[in-house]
Amino acid sequence: MKLKFCLLSFLLCHLLSFAANPMENFINNPLMKNANISLIVKDLTSDKTICEYRSNNVTIPASTMKLVTTATALELLGPSFCFQTKLEIDGTLSHDGTLNGNLYIRGGGDPTLGSEKMGDADFLKKWVEAVKECGIKKINGQIVADGTIFDDEGVNPKWTWEDIGNYYAAGAYGISYMDNTFKLVLKSGNTGTVPEILRTEPTLPSLLFENHLKSTEINSDSAYFYGAPKSNHRVIRGEIPADRQEFVIKGDIPNPSILLAEHFQEKLKQSGIFVSELPSDIVKNTIERKVIYVHNSPTLAEIIKETNVHSNNGYAEEIFRYLALKSNKVATSNGAIREIRTYWKEKGLNTNQLFMYDGCGLSPLDAVSANFFVELLTYMKTKSLYKDAFFNSLPISGKSGTLTNFLAKTSLQGKVYAKSGTIGGVKCYAGYIEKNNKTFVFSILVNHFNGTSKAATKKIEELLLQITQ
Repeated sequence: MKLKFCLLSFLLCHLLSFAANPMENFINNPLMKNANISLIVKDLTSDKTICEYRSNNVTIPASTMKLVTTATALELLGPSFCFQTKLEIDGTLSHDGTLNGNLYIRGGGDPTLGSEKMGDADFLKKWVEAVKECGIKKINGQIVADGTIFDDEGVNPKWTWEDIGNYYAAGAYGISYMDNTFKLVLKSGNTGTVPEILRTEPTLPSLLFENHLKSTEINSDSAYFYGAPKSNHRVIRGEIPADRQEFVIKGDIPNPSILLAEHFQEKLKQSGIFVSELPSDIVKNTIERKVIYVHNSPTLAEIIKETNVHSNNGYAEEIFRYLALKSNKVATSNGAIREIRTYWKEKGLNTNQLFMYDGCGLSPLDAVSANFFVELLTYMKTKSLYKDAFFNSLPISGKSGTLTNFLAKTSLQGKVYAKSGTIGGVKCYAGYIEKNNKTFVFSILVNHFNGTSKAATKKIEELLLQITQ
């Protein structure tokens, strides 16, 4: 009897101990049992580790990778940095106002030109005024969109075929325009029929579609574009809801620099300035040019806030690629990766735990440890000159951006400042928690869980609520 009582006491104590260990509950939950998990939570005030599990192991980070991109950009460029796009001319300007030469748009990697998110909506009007102020009344030449500050790779080669061609995987170019995104407006009929293509917004007359869409009983967009950068051929597959007069899906603009040049030329024509030749994105010569206007983007602090709060892949990739210019004349993905790894290695971070192939986290080859994220976040909070700009760029739990529903109506609403990351089978969070006069820094990265993304989010919420009580 005594032995039985002791055994029951031991089991009860063991169960109570298990129940009192939030991390053990988390990693042993059936949803997480076979998952690849890397996590660490630290009290930044005391430098005490609250919980940790395989924190040095790398996992797919999804959009939490944007923390690396935006933190590095702030460190290397500063929050007041602005991307510059220049209007330049070559040739000669005659007394009657005829430019015998070309008008160039020299791209500077600005992701905000014509963007729906931010920037000057009337910037083309100001460009036209700048041309007029220069005395130009006619252009006997071309408008040349010069995006050679970036290489012509466009789309990251480490992205998947399913993503390429869609708005969230638009290419990164020396000249970006209208978020490099178009809308395709469709009209769907009965279930099983092929939806009719009504129009594109903006108008893209040279873009050809091979339409394999079906109208079905679904209620949301399940359509994907397939196509290479700068190619005017797009295949569309998947499903959209049946019986809709208008239904919009979004793809990437194949050549945004040419579209910008075309729109600029049209604005010039409307103002009475005729351009004799069609626009081009081919820079044929190296004749000396004269700068007639400089267009500045919003500040980097504003741009990275949009990048992190709304997880803007396009902005992230433009920023990422631009970082290569610190040591290279032309921006490339590989150059950007070298700059980022070199910078953080010099700051003492373990870059052996950073496998970076893009700036936004869309590549399934990206892999980062929870420990690396916590080291990065700790540096940005305690050592960076630009810690406020970085902190202010993060979405807030239950209040903003991609964290609007995360921890909403809990004791941590409004107290978590973090970046989320979600792709198929991946759910990640990394950032700060401010509660009870303490600051926690954390990273929870989960890959290949057994269940839905929503269920994984709920378990992460439970863990954070329990360990910060």
